[in-house]
Amino acid sequence: MNNSIIGTAGHVDHGKTCLIRALTGIETDRLREEKKRGITIELGFAYLDLPDGGRAGIIDVPGHEKFVRNMLAGAGGIDLALLIVAADEGVMPQTVEHLGILSLLEIKHGILVMTKIDTVDDDWRQLVAEDIRSQAQGTFLEQAPLIEVSSYTGEGIEQLRQEIFCQLAQLKGKRGDIPFRIPVDRVFSMEGFGTVITGTMIEGKLKEGDEVTVYPGEKPGKVRNIQVHSQSVDTAYAGQRVAVNFSNLKKSDIQRGDVVAPPGTMHPTMMADVRLNILKEAKRAVKNTSRLHFYHGSREILCKAVLLEGDVLEPGQSGYAQLRLEETAALKAGDHFVVRFYSPLETVGGGVILDPSPFKRKRGDQNALEELKILEKGSLQDKICQGIKMGSAHYRPLDFVAVQFGASMGQARAAAQALEEEGQVACIAPDLYLHQQFIQAQGQRLSEILREYHTANPLKEGMKKEELRTRFLPRQSQTIADGMLAYYEKAERIKSVNGLVSLFRFKVKFDEEAARMTEKMEKLYLEGGYAPPDTEDVLAQMGRDQKKAQQVHNALITGGTLARMDGQICFHRQHYDRAVELIRRGIQEKGQITLAEVRDLLGTSRKYAVVILETLDREKVTKKIGDARVLA
Repeated sequence: MNNSIIGTAGHVDHGKTCLIRALTGIETDRLREEKKRGITIELGFAYLDLPDGGRAGIIDVPGHEKFVRNMLAGAGGIDLALLIVAADEGVMPQTVEHLGILSLLEIKHGILVMTKIDTVDDDWRQLVAEDIRSQAQGTFLEQAPLIEVSSYTGEGIEQLRQEIFCQLAQLKGKRGDIPFRIPVDRVFSMEGFGTVITGTMIEGKLKEGDEVTVYPGEKPGKVRNIQVHSQSVDTAYAGQRVAVNFSNLKKSDIQRGDVVAPPGTMHPTMMADVRLNILKEAKRAVKNTSRLHFYHGSREILCKAVLLEGDVLEPGQSGYAQLRLEETAALKAGDHFVVRFYSPLETVGGGVILDPSPFKRKRGDQNALEELKILEKGSLQDKICQGIKMGSAHYRPLDFVAVQFGASMGQARAAAQALEEEGQVACIAPDLYLHQQFIQAQGQRLSEILREYHTANPLKEGMKKEELRTRFLPRQSQTIADGMLAYYEKAERIKSVNGLVSLFRFKVKFDEEAARMTEKMEKLYLEGGYAPPDTEDVLAQMGRDQKKAQQVHNALITGGTLARMDGQICFHRQHYDRAVELIRRGIQEKGQITLAEVRDLLGTSRKYAVVILETLDREKVTKKIGDARVLA
C-alpha cells in the first residue's frame, strides 16, 4: 500500500477548503480567525479513504499572498497536487505563484480543478477552462486532466475522487529503507502527554521507542506515541501525515522548521551548493549576493545567493550557486527548495540541493563548476568519490560523506571499495578514505620534511616517528597519522627502522673524516667487550671536531652498530646480542639468574652487569623478582 499526500494550491477564496470538505467530510479550517475571515491561514489537514483500505493525507494550504510562507511549509511533502481555480474569477496572481512553486519543487503529478461552476454559465466556464489550460502550458500540469466541480451541488466531485484514486495508484512507493525524516510544521503540548509535533514523513519509517534527534539544534529525544490520521500506530511510514509524542523533549526544544530524524543522519549547515532555477514569470533577476528568503521543508531562512557562473540570473535562466544561510539548517542532497525576494516578497525561483555540507567556493572557479556537474548528474559512486575528494584535506570520515549525499553506510562502503580498486582513493584508517590527489600532495610534503631533516642531519638514520607525526600531521590522531605513514611505507616513499623514519632510498653517507671516526669507535667498543669505554672517553679520542664525533656516535647507535644502555655506556651490538643469548639460556636452564651469575657469565664487573640487566628489564626481556631475574 503506497502512502501519499495530496496537496491543494491556488488563489485565496477559490474554494480549496470547501472542496476538501466535499471530498472527505472533514473541516480543515480549525482556527477561530479562519472561520471568522473565511480563509485558510495555517495549514489544514484531512484524509481521503482509498479503495484499497488505505488513506491518503490531504494538506490544505493558504491561498492568500500574505501566507505563502505557510503554503510552502506544507508543499514540500506533496505527491499529488490539485491546482484549484474558481470559475467566477479564473487564474489569479496566487494561482500563478503556487503553480510556479509546485514546479520548482518538481512535483510530478497533478490535477487541474475548476471550482464554483454552479456560479457561472457554460460560456464563461469554457473561457476559464481555456485560461487554465493556457497557464498550465510548459509546466508539469500541461497534460493533466481538468475537472470541473461544485462543492455546493456535488457536481464533478465523484469524478475528481476517481481521478485522484487513479493517479495515486500510479505513484511509485516511497523508500522505507533509509533513515526517517519529518519536517516539523506544528509543535504543541498536550496535558498528560507532553510535546507533540506534526509533519509529513518524507522518508523512512518511524517506530515507537525510536531514538530521535531534532535538527539543527541536535536535541535528543525518544518517541513515546505515534498517530496517523488521529489513530495510534506502532509504526509510521514515508508518505504519511504523522503526529509524534516525545517522552523527553520540551515544547521549547522544537520549533516549526526543525527536522526530526535518527541520530547522526544529518549535518547542520549554514551553506548549500545548489542548482538555482529562476521562474520564467519572475518579475526580477537575481544578482550575485542577492538577499533572499530560503524555503526548505517547513523552514524559512534568510540567505545570500553567491552566483558561481556569472553576475546575474535572468527570468527563465538557471545556474550553480552557493546559498549562504543566516541561520543553521538541516538539509539533504537532492532536496528541493524555493527562494523569494527579500523585498518585495515575491517568489523568484528555486532548485535542488547538490551539496548540503560544502566549503566556501570561489566564483568562476572551473574546477568547482566541474565538481558541481558531477554532484548534479553523476552516479552515487561519482558523488561519494567527489565527497571524499572535497573532504580529504579535512580527513572527513566515510560516515560524514554518506550523510552528505544521502547514502547508507553499506552503499558508501561499497562505493569507496570500488573506488579503491580503481586506484582513485585509499583507505587510511577504518572508514577513512582519502583521494589519491590529496594523498600524492601530502606525500610530496612528507618527502620535503624528511629531505630537510636529512640535509640537516646527514649522519642520522632518520627522524623519530613521534617527531615526524607532530611535524607532518600535528592536528590528526595517532591512528590517522600512523595510517598515513604506513601507506607511504607500503608505497616505498619512506622506510621505518628501529622507530626512525627516512626517505626510502636514504642511506647515511660518511665523508673521509666520519669514516675514520666510525672505524675507530667500532674498534674501541669491540676491544672493550663487556667493559666498554665511557662515551665521553670515546668522543675525546676522536679529535677536535667534537660535533661531528657526536653525530657519528649517534649514527652508530641509530644504525644498530652500538646498543645504548644509558647516557654514558654503550656496548657493541655483537657483544650485547651475545649477552642477551647467554642470559636467556641461563634462565631457561635454572629458571632464574642472579646479578652475580650474570657478572661471572660475562666476565665483567657488577657495574656493567647491572646496566645490561636493567636494559633487559626495560625491553621486557627479563623481569626482576627479589634478587633474581626470570624471563618476562
